[in-house]
Amino acid sequence: MGSGAGSFLKVLLKNFDVLAGPVVSLVYPLYASIRAIETKSPTDDRQWLTYWILYSMITLIELTFAKLIEWIPIWSYAKLIMTCWLVIPYFSGAAYVYEHYVRPFFLNPQTINIWYVPKKKDVFSKPDDVLTAAEKYIEENGTEAFEQLIHRSDKSQRSGGYIFDDDHKYY
Repeated sequence: MGSGAGSFLKVLLKNFDVLAGPVVSLVYPLYASIRAIETKSPTDDRQWLTYWILYSMITLIELTFAKLIEWIPIWSYAKLIMTCWLVIPYFSGAAYVYEHYVRPFFLNPQTINIWYVPKKKDVFSKPDDVLTAAEKYIEENGTEAFEQLIHRSDKSQRSGGYIFDDDHKYY
């Protein structure tokens, strides 16, 4: 009987994260959320709503990077500790993360242009802007060619976006 209890305790300790994870991350927050709904205080509502937002984000990250995360041996323990920090009202971890990271991100959205191509520098280190390009075009082709280009551009705006040339149709 002694060895059976010892091996049971050993299995329990080895799988502590598997057993405690759902209790800490789901059962207690569910209970606390129900209690928060029943109170008149908006503070606890905010704590648990922010927790569920962060829990959803963590779950999405885990699902997305599951193959990578399975190679991190302490991930389950790190997640358990992080979840405890988010859940325990004494720390107010969920409110802290939301106020300092999530909320500023959504209040001040930063546009990320994934198609950004850096501007090339000219031989003389001039920025490659519209004026520089126009000057270069005029130097190479003359002012008449530039005026014809402008005239064709005006025609394209009137014709639905196409630039017509005598021989070709440009898009």
